[in-house]
Amino acid sequence: VVTRDDVEESLKAMWQYAKDKEQLLKDLHSQIEETDKRLSVKRDERDYWLEYKNVGSKAQANKIMNLEKNIKEVKDDFHRATEYYTNALKAVKEENDRLVERHMKLSKEQAPENAVRYLDKNCRREIEENEWLKEEVKMYQKEVSDLKASIQLLEEENIGLVTKLIDGKLQNLRV
Repeated sequence: VVTRDDVEESLKAMWQYAKDKEQLLKDLHSQIEETDKRLSVKRDERDYWLEYKNVGSKAQANKIMNLEKNIKEVKDDFHRATEYYTNALKAVKEENDRLVERHMKLSKEQAPENAVRYLDKNCRREIEENEWLKEEVKMYQKEVSDLKASIQLLEEENIGLVTKLIDGKLQNLRV
């Protein structure tokens, strides 16, 4: 038996879970923004070094290539992080949806019990009598089906006896 307090506790836990996931999403967005800022800084640095390279500095060409590699790595990391967090978000949403659906199913199952609990004494007695009457109807229906089966067997037996009787009289008439 699940009480109202249990349901409320479950709801509170789910809401806290949802809040935690929202906080996780906020953290993920802040990490994405931070990565965007780092990417912007690296781009600015790359632009500076490209300009320097165009001026004619061959000595700094290796640094530029290394920075470009770093930028590519940061982009790849950003892409992987974005993909990871997108998948994590999907998984969290699916989990939340599943938990909410399960909770709704439990709430629907418990709703009649809760409704009966808040009814007055006469209504509850009527419901109990209704359940008892349903059981009685089932019992009488079973008896009726048993009696029908017995009647059918007796009718078949009578038909068989009448057939034998008629056959016997026909044979007596022939004799």
